[in-house]
Amino acid sequence: MKIEDKIVASVISGLKALYGQEVPEKMVQIQKTKKEFEGHLTLVVFPFLKMSRKGPEQTAQEIGEYLKANEPAVAAFNVIKGFLNLTIASATWIQLLNEIQADEQYGLVKATETSPLVMIEYSSPNTNKPLHLGHVRNNLLGNALANIVAANGNKVVKTNIVNDRGIHICKSMLAWKKYGNGETPETSGKKGDHLVGDYYVSFDKHYKAEVKELMAGYTAQGMNDEEAKAKAEAASPLMQEAREMLVKWEAGDPEVRGLWEMMNNWVYAGFDETYKKMGVSFDKIYYESNTYLEGKEKVMEGLEKGFFFKKEDGSVWADLTAEGLDHKLLLRGDGTSVYMTQDIGTAKLRFADYPIDKMIYVVGNEQNYHFQVLSILLDKLGFEWGKSLVHFSYGMVELPEGKMKSREGTVVDADDLMEEMITTAKETSQELGKLDGLTQEEADDIARIVGLGALKYFILKVDARKNMTFNPKESIDFNGNTGPFIQYTYARIQSVLRKAAESGIVIPEQIPAGIELSEKEEGLIQMVADFAAVVKQAGEDYSPSIIANYTYDLVKEYNQFYHDFSILREENEAVKVFRVALSANVAKVVRLGMGLLGIEVPSRM
Repeated sequence: MKIEDKIVASVISGLKALYGQEVPEKMVQIQKTKKEFEGHLTLVVFPFLKMSRKGPEQTAQEIGEYLKANEPAVAAFNVIKGFLNLTIASATWIQLLNEIQADEQYGLVKATETSPLVMIEYSSPNTNKPLHLGHVRNNLLGNALANIVAANGNKVVKTNIVNDRGIHICKSMLAWKKYGNGETPETSGKKGDHLVGDYYVSFDKHYKAEVKELMAGYTAQGMNDEEAKAKAEAASPLMQEAREMLVKWEAGDPEVRGLWEMMNNWVYAGFDETYKKMGVSFDKIYYESNTYLEGKEKVMEGLEKGFFFKKEDGSVWADLTAEGLDHKLLLRGDGTSVYMTQDIGTAKLRFADYPIDKMIYVVGNEQNYHFQVLSILLDKLGFEWGKSLVHFSYGMVELPEGKMKSREGTVVDADDLMEEMITTAKETSQELGKLDGLTQEEADDIARIVGLGALKYFILKVDARKNMTFNPKESIDFNGNTGPFIQYTYARIQSVLRKAAESGIVIPEQIPAGIELSEKEEGLIQMVADFAAVVKQAGEDYSPSIIANYTYDLVKEYNQFYHDFSILREENEAVKVFRVALSANVAKVVRLGMGLLGIEVPSRM
């Protein structure tokens, strides 16, 4: 039982005994005592002044005396104005540590058969280019969010929607057809997604050169730059060919479809490698080439039911003025679909596949309006979870040098970034002597764990809603609020536990009471115990950064303890065993917390 729950129950009994009043649990406010005051937990007494008919200090004094006499968990108390600060007895802290120790998955709640099913969509790549830094933030947030939602007792389905059709895909296909000379991932030695991405950049270069040449001709005829550019873009033979290719694709042309399948398969093989290295996975992948027709069908159904309306040009729209929004295009005049249509189609397929209770979309904040509209449309079309869908909106991620542009090939590639992080981790670890005495294989594995841990932690510790700058150099620091600092502390505790085992110390199932704990030790147990509430809070707020920053605060606190107190050199055997047990439970919670973020922790460093 949580210490807070014990205190709440005792306060309720005390108020009945002292003032003859029954009070509901929610009226009893317990919080952590502020650092500048003595005590562990603080009771706010202001809500009880009407029943005590006394001042705040006297009321607090009376409740404090009652608790000291009747609640074994309370060792002492002090009163500061209307606040009753309670010092919890050492035996109670040890009892709490025993409860934490008994639960290998402390703080995590398992799903049951009746648990709600939450579907989380993330990644959503395009098959015309490899994953980049923006995708890295998306994937890491989506994966961590899925872990946290599952740790709060929900069934979770991780899903991905791949944008595998459209004009941008045709651009890569056309460029490969024109300039590729039959090049394949095997002949080029490149990952498939990189190879296809190169042709997307190649299309853009040729297209720009074509537009520039056409513009020169139009300006020579006396047109101004703006008119000349618009006419040149409209007249570009290359863009015309790409559009024709898209029409053929929609019509199911065998040659175009064959090329599309071949190049998409190259990309999928490349994506799989990237996902594996990043440590993210999906339970179900949907493809827009399968969902867009479903969306059109659903829109036409909505049109028949009078939810939508048709304009003279044949285009279909939703009138959202009653919801304080505007008119939203759902099908173009030529019958082709837009992103909104595809999302409706994907929703239809997902709802048929799974009994979804809640749907979470992990998509950047530039799509806030899109999801506001999607929620309204899904609700109109009868999807039960439409109204309550969650758009987990996150900010842009940049490097210190600035923004990225994929058409120009200046994007920070996810594979290159991960490789660079691993290399930097290896160099930094070697400089600090942290790989001494390890085999090459062990050193390589630790460099991978530390490099990817640095990347993941640096991105996940930031509030997802904020724009952020990812600084590779700063992220790999072994001091401060970084992944390597937390990993190093975990490895340090593992070293303590190995030495303890070598010297014959066995952590008992039940740590005996009767040890007088220091304030630092009590504080550490309190912090470890907080993990359950932190996981719950992170689930309610959809916020991986809450877990990240809690884990950092915990290891910072442990490092101070490690610095100030002897563990294995402690002469009192009972105290020594307690400190080893405390260390083991700190390590367990660090491992669980980092695990929710998708970050590995090494046992040696």
